[in-house]
Amino acid sequence: MSTSTHGPAQTGTEAVIDRLVESNRKYAAGFTDPGMGARPVLGVAVVACMDARIDLHAALGLELGDCHTIRNAGGVVTDDAIRSLTISQRALGTRSVVLVHHTGCGLESLTEDFRHELEREVGQRPAWAVEAFQDVDQDVRQSMRRVRTSPFLPHTDDVRGFVFDVSTGLLREIDPQVDVQP
Repeated sequence: MSTSTHGPAQTGTEAVIDRLVESNRKYAAGFTDPGMGARPVLGVAVVACMDARIDLHAALGLELGDCHTIRNAGGVVTDDAIRSLTISQRALGTRSVVLVHHTGCGLESLTEDFRHELEREVGQRPAWAVEAFQDVDQDVRQSMRRVRTSPFLPHTDDVRGFVFDVSTGLLREIDPQVDVQP
């Protein structure tokens, strides 16, 4: 175990946080304010899965300041994703939305039973749905529909959805009109 000057002996994840804080100190030592505002240069918001295997900016060729990035489990368009997209569009000028799900997503192996088990364990029902799915293409279509039909979003004409292949790094675009894959 390591010892920190900021508290008791550290274990596993606490040591990881210490490493992150130290990395930030090194980063900040060479940091120069890029002098940019909060409005994304490309006017695009990207909703993607939080999966650690996806280096989203590298995969899409994005630089700092190019886009707003909204990440959550599955890259699912939830009420909170709509909240972020609404702020992104109405307050910060984005007009395009890119949705990125991926192969081998953990949400494909979960069900709403996860939520029920959690409720039994902690004694409180989560206010959110798991949003698990079995067909990643269909879930991308559902997420596209949620964006396109949201009354809060003024810009819903440029919404495209993709599945990122974690083995090849390639994006595969999903046709929003197809309901069943052959």
